[in-house]
Amino acid sequence: QLQLVESGGGLVQPGESLTLSCLVSGGSTVDSYAIGWFRQAPGKEREGLSCISGTGRSTFYADSVKGRFAISRDNAKNTAFLRMDNLKLGDTARYYCGAVKSPECYYFDYAPRYDFWGSGTEVTVSS
Repeated sequence: QLQLVESGGGLVQPGESLTLSCLVSGGSTVDSYAIGWFRQAPGKEREGLSCISGTGRSTFYADSVKGRFAISRDNAKNTAFLRMDNLKLGDTARYYCGAVKSPECYYFDYAPRYDFWGSGTEVTVSS
């Protein structure tokens, strides 16, 4: 059973940056799992943002964050990251990482495809 723990959220002003981390544990080979990032704002559905393949060679982004967010992973440290630049008020949400029992990011923004989830970290963008 895989466990995921997100960290790095906080309160920032518009235009600032944050880097979220997703620590993965409990699996035998972390590169067997694609990792995705989602967010959910109050009253809204969970939104898929990005995904990185097991090897880290392939990355995918939703149009809403393309060019501002960057996903990466360090399999030696069992950790995936989401760097978020030029944050906007609309980025305020709870951010979750998820893992798929596959190294590929097919349908990366489809939440039911993910097999494991963390409990999330809160990001608030406010002036």
